Order: sequence, then C-alpha cells, then structure tokens
Amino acid sequence: MKKISWDETMEYLEILSQISLTEEEKQETAGELKKILAYMEKLEELDTDGVEPMSHVFPVQNVFREDIVEREDQWEALLENAPQKKEGQYLVPKTV
Repeated sequence: MKKISWDETMEYLEILSQISLTEEEKQETAGELKKILAYMEKLEELDTDGVEPMSHVFPVQNVFREDIVEREDQWEALLENAPQKKEGQYLVPKTV
C-alpha cells in the first residue's frame, strides 16, 4: 500500500472541505491531525474486553405516556367553535 504524505492528505482535505488553506494553516492543521491520530492510537491500547458497546452515555428511556382516550364524542362541542360548518365538518375558505 502506498504511503500518503501529509501534503497529499492536506490537499485532499482541502478538496473535500472546499476550502483553501495557506501553507501556515496547512502546517498547523497537520500538527493537530497528528495529535488526534496519536490520541486514537493511545486509545487502541486500552483493554475493552467485556465492555458492552453503547450508543449513548446516559440510559435512553421512553418518556412518552400511554395514549389513552379521555374524552370521547366531543365532536359536536368542538364544532360549536367553528365560524362555519358543513355536514359535521369545519368549513374553510377555498385556497388555490
């Protein structure tokens, strides 16, 4: 496998992000990327045997209440508030 240089990597990242970096910005960004990759290598050294994968740090639980019908057959009362009604439904102006 061909080893890619940091210059090629920075050029590729410029293309992907659709930005232009000065030579100084490229050097600074390359330095930051090297630090990130070094940290990732350090994390790979950790023993994670027996550690369950997770998608969230905090437990996720459903916060919705049970859907219970509390007031049935109030259609007539609701229609009383309508400015206009027709055949048991709200009548609204036609919009085109």
